[in-house]
Amino acid sequence: MEKVVIVTGANSGIGLALCDRLLTEDSQLRLCLACRNMQRAEAARATLLTSHSSAHVDLLHLDVGSVQSVLSAAKEIKARYNRVDFLYLNAGIMPNPSVDIGAFFKGLFSRNVINMFATAEGLLTQQDNVNSDGLQEVFATNLFGHFLLVRELEPLLCQPGHTSRVVWTSSSNARRSAFSIEDFQHTKGTEPYSSSKYASDLLSLALNRHDNSRGLYSSVTCPGLVMTNLTYGILPSFFWTLIMPIMWMIRIFTNTFTLTPNNGAEALFWLFLQKPEFLDPRAKYHSLTSGLGTKYTEPRKMDIDDEMSEVFFSKLLELEKTVRRKLSERRADKEAYQQYLNNVE
Repeated sequence: MEKVVIVTGANSGIGLALCDRLLTEDSQLRLCLACRNMQRAEAARATLLTSHSSAHVDLLHLDVGSVQSVLSAAKEIKARYNRVDFLYLNAGIMPNPSVDIGAFFKGLFSRNVINMFATAEGLLTQQDNVNSDGLQEVFATNLFGHFLLVRELEPLLCQPGHTSRVVWTSSSNARRSAFSIEDFQHTKGTEPYSSSKYASDLLSLALNRHDNSRGLYSSVTCPGLVMTNLTYGILPSFFWTLIMPIMWMIRIFTNTFTLTPNNGAEALFWLFLQKPEFLDPRAKYHSLTSGLGTKYTEPRKMDIDDEMSEVFFSKLLELEKTVRRKLSERRADKEAYQQYLNNVE
């Protein structure tokens, strides 16, 4: 029986590299690229079919930063497939990144250089915005939209006698110090990306607690430092030209500098080959690369606790109710206005 695999943010970078590796491993799987930009999704599909001419590659429009888009995409998924075996939650944004240049150059020539690149602690901030749903944009895209997608797809993910997997692309930048359970959308802080990634770590633990008994297992990965569109957007291009030789030298001494999307996708791919019952729900699976270029995966304990993850899960359920209610009210108002216009005509 062919596996059904859905990957969000699959049109470039780590997501596209993962898709290529999955098709190389199993040419019979049914792969769905869930992307916001359909033109780029078409290009990604063409690239995959060039190497895997007989592959089954579907496209799905999905903007995880939009509640309506998530609900529409989930409805389409349920119409297409009878079940989902793997749901890779890989899409993410880091809008308006700002780097402390002084701290950057100070760290570049210090013993803290590897940690600085790996975590961006004390170095990187972002300016977030409120989206059309009234949610913080980074929280909505990196966390809540994916949470809502999982909730909507429970009938396909949680089936008797069937095991399914949810796999999150988290980050080494997921720090507890950037997250507040009282401000989980990070409305008041300057590190929404770090907060959202720590939130995904918490949510994964809660999903395992609630859904393992129904056959759904959740895992968290870290791709390491990978050069993708998101990474290149952090600094001006000439900066990357200057420091890339240094980064390749540093890679000899650290395993977290995966650098290429293919290397960064290692943990995501490795989890595809594992039996979920033997995985540690409290571990983050890191993509690592040796100085000689060998790819491998290593689990590392996350800085999370059961109580906070459960409180966060409850808060997300409450937010889901609020968002759905507001969406219904908007629809009702739109229908009433349309009726009014019809009567006037």
